[in-house]
Parts: sequence; structure tokens; C-alpha cells
Amino acid sequence: MLFELLKKRRSIRKFQGKSVEVEKLETILRAGLISPSGKNKKPWKFVVVDDGIKLDKLSKAKPAGGQLVKGAPVAVVVLGEAEKSDTWLEDCSIALTFMQLEAEEQGLKSCWVQIDKRPSEDGRGADVIVKEILGIEGDLKVLAILAMGYPEEERPFYTEDDMDFSKVHYNTYGTSYKIK
Repeated sequence: MLFELLKKRRSIRKFQGKSVEVEKLETILRAGLISPSGKNKKPWKFVVVDDGIKLDKLSKAKPAGGQLVKGAPVAVVVLGEAEKSDTWLEDCSIALTFMQLEAEEQGLKSCWVQIDKRPSEDGRGADVIVKEILGIEGDLKVLAILAMGYPEEERPFYTEDDMDFSKVHYNTYGTSYKIK
């Protein structure tokens, strides 16, 4: 069943104006909150944004690829506590992925908008802009924005043709894995 969900999960950049139900959003957040983390440190924090003005501002934090946030009815900004865990980046990425998969399970679509290490138009960094918009102080790191909602567009499911098994090696790098 999970594999079927994975095949149909595609990044969507155009959303309907329809709001996401609170129950669905809370289930998505729960998925992130129970995701695995190194030494169970859970170095994440989430900021839920459904304010249209803030979504518009967030969409401009990263000029290349962030515009879709403006059209989303809701976004979750994923933050990491680097001082709490040296695996904050991996842990927060897993939490975001769990939320993406739960969004798909809830009948929503999503798109990951990378913020960490991305430039802003003024050269300060997209993370600095996001922190200003949301009033985030201190050493929290901004990993990404998960934009989500009901899709305005559809994309085809992944098929076997999309799975490049030449990237899989068996026992030793360079030894091709043979599909059975």
C-alpha cells in the first residue's frame, strides 16, 4: 500500500483556493511529530502559515522556486535546532517527508520549497527573510517550506519506467543489481 502512495505522490505547484480542513492539517503535523530522529532528539519546530499576506511574503523569500507558496492555502515552515542535534538537517528532512506523505494520504498535494542555503534577491539568504517574516529569533535554522493544498493540476503517477535500476548496485559498487 505504501508503494502505491509513493508512486502517486508528485510535487504540485498550483493549488485550488479551497482551505485545508483543520483535522487533515493536524494529522499531517502529527506525522511530522512522530517521525524518527537521531537519538530521538526531535530537533524540529513547525510554523503553520495560512495568512495570505504572509504566504505572499514567504513566496518572495526565495526568488527562484518559491512563488508557488503564494498560491497555497497553507504552508508549514520546517525549522531545525542545530544546537540540539548534529543531525538536525536529516531529522527535519525526514519529518517534512512524513508530512508530505500524510498530505498525500489525506487527498492533498504538496511541494517542498528548499530554503536552507538558498539565496534571496538582496543577498542575505532566503532563511534570513523567512525568519524576519515569521518573527523567528535565535539560532533556529530554516530548512524548507512545505506548501500544500488541493491540487489545481494533476501529474501522472510514477511507473516502472521512472525507476532507474542502473543506480542500484549489488554487494559492490559497480556490480549491477538485476531485477527479478
